[in-house]
Amino acid sequence: MSGYILAIDQGTTSTRAILFDHHQKVRAESQQEFPQYFPQPGWVEHDGEEIWQSVMATSQTVLRQSGVAPKDIAGIGITNQRETTLLWDKHTGKPIHRAIVWQDRRTAKLCENYKAAGEDQTIAAKTGLVLDAYFSATKIKWLLDNVAGARRAAETGQILFGTIDSYLLWQLTGGKVHKTDATNAARTMLYNIHTHQWDTDLCQLFDIPPQILPQVEDCNHQFGITLPNIVGGEIPIMGMAGDQHAATLGQACFTPGMMKSTYGTGCFAMMVTGNTPVVSSHRMLTTIAYQLDGQPSYALEGSIFIAGAAVQWLRDGLKIIESASETGPLAAAADPAQGLVMVPAFVGLGAPYWEPAIRGAIFGLTRNSGPREFARAALESVCYQTQDLVGAMLADFKIRPDQLALRVDGGMAASDWTMQFLADTLNCPVDRPTTIETTALGAAWLAGYTSAIWPNQAGFAKQWQREKRFLPKMDAQTRQANIKKWQASVDATLAQSRGARPSA
Repeated sequence: MSGYILAIDQGTTSTRAILFDHHQKVRAESQQEFPQYFPQPGWVEHDGEEIWQSVMATSQTVLRQSGVAPKDIAGIGITNQRETTLLWDKHTGKPIHRAIVWQDRRTAKLCENYKAAGEDQTIAAKTGLVLDAYFSATKIKWLLDNVAGARRAAETGQILFGTIDSYLLWQLTGGKVHKTDATNAARTMLYNIHTHQWDTDLCQLFDIPPQILPQVEDCNHQFGITLPNIVGGEIPIMGMAGDQHAATLGQACFTPGMMKSTYGTGCFAMMVTGNTPVVSSHRMLTTIAYQLDGQPSYALEGSIFIAGAAVQWLRDGLKIIESASETGPLAAAADPAQGLVMVPAFVGLGAPYWEPAIRGAIFGLTRNSGPREFARAALESVCYQTQDLVGAMLADFKIRPDQLALRVDGGMAASDWTMQFLADTLNCPVDRPTTIETTALGAAWLAGYTSAIWPNQAGFAKQWQREKRFLPKMDAQTRQANIKKWQASVDATLAQSRGARPSA
């Protein structure tokens, strides 16, 4: 059997296809951005057909560039932006509306209404999630209530729901397969992570006909076969997982207590907790890290909405940099005495605050504050937010201090300055692997493992390689003063957003 694996990594701003060889090395890669739509403030949408076109284009490109024939590919692994919600016609495959992206806040008020009715505790107990517009359930309800004829079509079985993985699977198989995997299902706010079924009570609560939901499978499952005309041949689809779960697999986080943090537009930290879900007392999410061979492994997760997006703001909003790579050298040259603190709550704050209405703020401005200080504040804010997440996770799931290490990936992980400040702030080692594009690697491992041509968990973990380890160098007094200043800045921003006067 051939050793080639095709990974489809469908992200929030772009789609990538990567072809791995039998040594798990990249043979060819193609990436394509697609449009973002912002019809109203706080609304974010994608065109499902544009996403599908980008998947076909990138997949066809890597095969053409590599010269590898479809018959030589053992399987496809799919990973995707999570929570993004799409409804499409069962017969034509055409979306009935643009996809509502995970970042979209249009259902925040609806979530407030459910919370006022006391439903948040029930939702958390069943799904492990915080009641928030971030997740899929209220997005589905909005589409059914606001797209003409949608609810009637759902009730009569004419339309289907899926996160992006399900939609791609439907398209790749020519409408033959309507499935998802446990990790994506667990992010909908409709899936009971204890009973491992779509929850009837939650479907009734959100007024969602259960017949529109996909069948849920393990992450390592043969989901279907591609139509020959899509990539030139029939290829089995052998694995699927949401992007942060795929990154956890790509980082070989198979042992309880292992953590990874992915730095892209946002930041998503995940700590594997084992076969039993850990209920968070600190507003972390309890989620399915991955589900292999019928056995779920759980995790605590914290989501930061703004990470790399803060650097994009410096570039596109303030126009004080031309590329993200400038921020590290600028931060290194900044005057540390300035003490600028940025709270990048451009779309609210995620975990552990879960404050959708809060907006960003900058503290400590002087006439000497310039691009260097702004760059440093932006990068530091990502590290401070990570500290919030890791601190909350460690309060929920105790591990020995000498066991604590963070594996990092994503674009921002390439910045030595940022990773060193992260190690200093967390007071633990930060490990950057040789392959920082671990999301695609995790999807590829699922397909390779399911195809029995890549190693199992233990074998794959042995192959994980560290490119660089960042050890903490900052003294405890400075670290504590920095974190105290950050917490005071967040408290002041929260107080302002709530209409209160911040305490001195």
